[in-house]
Amino acid sequence: MGRQFFYCLVLATFLFATEGRAQQLPKSVAIGSNPPGSLFYALASGLAKVVSEASPMQAQVQPYAGTSTFVPLFDSGELELGVVNAVDMGMVYQGQKLKVGGRNPFPHVPSSRLLMRGSPLRSSLIVKKDSPIKTIGDVKGRRVTGEYPAQLAVWYNVFGSLSNGGLTWNDVKVVPVPAVNEGVDALIQGRADVTTHAIGSAKVKEADAAIGIRYIPLDCSKQGEARIKKAVPGYYLSVVKAGSSTGIVEDTCAYTYDIYLVGHKALPDAVVRNVLQAIWVNVEKLPQFHPGFAEWTKARAVDPEVTIPYHPAAIRYFKDSGVWSEKWMKRRKIIGHESVNDSIERLGVTS
Repeated sequence: MGRQFFYCLVLATFLFATEGRAQQLPKSVAIGSNPPGSLFYALASGLAKVVSEASPMQAQVQPYAGTSTFVPLFDSGELELGVVNAVDMGMVYQGQKLKVGGRNPFPHVPSSRLLMRGSPLRSSLIVKKDSPIKTIGDVKGRRVTGEYPAQLAVWYNVFGSLSNGGLTWNDVKVVPVPAVNEGVDALIQGRADVTTHAIGSAKVKEADAAIGIRYIPLDCSKQGEARIKKAVPGYYLSVVKAGSSTGIVEDTCAYTYDIYLVGHKALPDAVVRNVLQAIWVNVEKLPQFHPGFAEWTKARAVDPEVTIPYHPAAIRYFKDSGVWSEKWMKRRKIIGHESVNDSIERLGVTS
């Protein structure tokens, strides 16, 4: 009788715990992104589709002007997830401890947590196809889109590109625009000579159809890479092959940084695990939704040089999946535990 009672008690405890975990799953989750037409919106849409189809939750994309407008919603609980870039999130997480170009206008959201590192984002400056601007040095004295108050990441994109060529904002004529799509509109309308946008985005295809555009190569020398890395921690350079995407008319040296799927530390473990599981088992299907998913792989999910901490539930998931090496991560001084969240030196990003 005593043994039967014990077994019943164990079963009841298990069922209660299981029920509790199930109750943590909301019916839906929202994924914040940049506006429609942007690469991040396309990626968020693909992730939302696999999460909706392969988990008990329905995922919807919620577009915003940019990272700065939606990351504060993590703290308020109005938003569960977001597709963002590594540089933005390093500045969001660290606050005024990290400045680029002497500034960090991002809201400080130290509760931000990484779920998964995704594809690298590659881009460069864009000009009209018949423009005499051929190199980053030719940009000097030209009308260049800038300010970007609604989408601060793009300010850093252009700032980093200029820095790669040894230029500053004082070397160009700044054309103020609120966000990245409006920057491309300024180029189409003839109000700007130079702008930027993610390679492969719908907006770039729209611009190419309207006026014909091309990306100009940055300086891929060791000196050029040193300049851009110093200007914007988290950036690096890579080469995009000619003809691989709209506007890439020659092998093009591009600024490159990583795309993240992020949440916040209060996001229930069950939500994190279900989201990751849905993506993990369907990761090979992602490229059908957008070419930007070509490098969104299991091999890239965990990296010791990320700019914000991983969510504890993500760490457990990656350990269970065999891709997290505690010894390796500790040796590379990765943040991933609450006890070291205040150690910015361990982020792999410097001010």
